[in-house]
Amino acid sequence: MPAWKTRRRWPSGLLCIFRSVGSLDAEARLGRRQPPQTPPSLRLDLGQGGGYNSPCGNSHARKHVMSLESVRAFLAEHAPDIAILEMDTSTATVALAAAAHGVEPGQIAKTLSFRQGETAFLLVARGDARIDNKKAKAQFGGKIRMLSPEEALDLTGHPVGGVCPFGLATPLPIYCDISLKDFTEVVPAAGDLHAALRISPDRLAQITTATWVDVCTL
Repeated sequence: MPAWKTRRRWPSGLLCIFRSVGSLDAEARLGRRQPPQTPPSLRLDLGQGGGYNSPCGNSHARKHVMSLESVRAFLAEHAPDIAILEMDTSTATVALAAAAHGVEPGQIAKTLSFRQGETAFLLVARGDARIDNKKAKAQFGGKIRMLSPEEALDLTGHPVGGVCPFGLATPLPIYCDISLKDFTEVVPAAGDLHAALRISPDRLAQITTATWVDVCTL
């Protein structure tokens, strides 16, 4: 048989490659080719809050940064003399915050988010206080419900553990429980799990235009 009529036999591995390339070219011509995927080894990890390796990592990281910056902007306008204290350790809970700042748990000003009927609001109270349901029902005109972490984030712009009455994404009614007045200085969060500030209870209520209420018990 003449040499030019000899059928060339390609290695099976190369045939697979050619078929794959041909398939991709066909998809490209039909407008169906998908963008190349970034290899896992090249994906950026943004650490706490997620990165490219988590479905919403970038969004979460940006929200946390924006949350802290919104508090900075609020303080720059309403209390430029107050500094945000950023910690290496998490201050997401009352116990962690008290340990990080060297104060007793009651001195941590926790911000709780609630809804009564169609109205959402924030309540700032001392860290070791509990809601008195009877007092709260009388004060707010009905039974109150705590917001879910997702609802709190959407309304305040702050992640749970960093929720505070400063730099809110949505204007909300703010209440301060009189339990805060047991201290000359309290430590509320500042929009991030690692940030807080020190402020007197009266000044806190003044710069947030909060209303004083008596709805907690120790």
